[in-house]
Amino acid sequence: MAEMNTVNPQVLNAVEMTNQSVTGPSVPQRQGAGNAYQAVAQSMAISVQDASMLLRNLSTIATTAIGVATAKLVGGDATMIPVIEASQKVITDAAEAFKTIGVNSGEILQNFPSGD
Repeated sequence: MAEMNTVNPQVLNAVEMTNQSVTGPSVPQRQGAGNAYQAVAQSMAISVQDASMLLRNLSTIATTAIGVATAKLVGGDATMIPVIEASQKVITDAAEAFKTIGVNSGEILQNFPSGD
C-alpha cells in the first residue's frame, strides 16, 4: 500500500478558497451590512404593524362614536352631525397615515444597502 505523504492540490485549493470566503477581509463588512439591513427591515415591519394597530383602534373608537352620535341624531339631537363628520375624518386620516407609513417604510428599506 502506498503511503500518502502529499495532499491532492485540488483539495488544498478547495480548502484555501473556503478559508478565504469565510475569513476574508470583506466577510465582516458584508455580514455587518446584512445584519444592519435585517434590523432595518424588522424596524420597518414593526412600524407598519404599529400603524395597522393604530388604524384598527382608531376605527373602533370612531365607529363607536358614530354609532352613539347616530342614535342621538335619530333622537333629534342635530348637534351630533359634526361629531359624525369628525369621526369619519379620524378614520380617513388614520387610513392615510397607514398608507404613508407603509410607503415610507418600503422606500427606506429599498434604499438601505443590503451588503450585497
